[in-house]
Amino acid sequence: MGHEDLVEDAGPSGFTPLAREQLPWLYSLARRLLGPDRAEDAIQECLIKAYRGFDELRDPQAAPAWFRQILLNCVRDRYRRDAAPRREEPVDPLPEYSLYRKIAEEDPWPYSDSIHLDFLHSFSQDDVWNVLDRVDARYRVPLVLVHMEGHSTNQVARMFGVPQGTVLSWLHRGRKRFEQQLWEYADERRLLAVGKGGSR
Repeated sequence: MGHEDLVEDAGPSGFTPLAREQLPWLYSLARRLLGPDRAEDAIQECLIKAYRGFDELRDPQAAPAWFRQILLNCVRDRYRRDAAPRREEPVDPLPEYSLYRKIAEEDPWPYSDSIHLDFLHSFSQDDVWNVLDRVDARYRVPLVLVHMEGHSTNQVARMFGVPQGTVLSWLHRGRKRFEQQLWEYADERRLLAVGKGGSR
């Protein structure tokens, strides 16, 4: 059963129109947090829980925040399950990588006075999502929650039951990996060739 089918099912009065209204942005958030391959499952789990607990929603105006919190709880639970086997593993080494320095050294736009901005402007929104999907979920989820969803590091720490310092470490490692993937993606997709006189 897909999430569209679940919304169509008969259920508590008023659930269907509210759930249908929330679906587009719920899927967008789930995709940011979990990637396209796992977003569908998280949405279905979210809708099932919302369906079962719909009587708890007293004010329809609070539906967006209510659905969002249920989805975040689903993501948190999945994140904890996925991370559990890794807790005893040594932390993987942090690459000594600087995107700023890499761009300056490679100089893909030799006649530009703003090569770093030129590099970032070469990415479409879809490109950015594709790069983000390459980052391991244990780093991508905190990155999205803090830098895209506006949560504080303290809120994320409470959400996952870890010290704030752990979240800061996740963010630092996640940013490094995202920077590295940005460059590799640009090289693979020949985005850098545009700056060298090529065509995308």
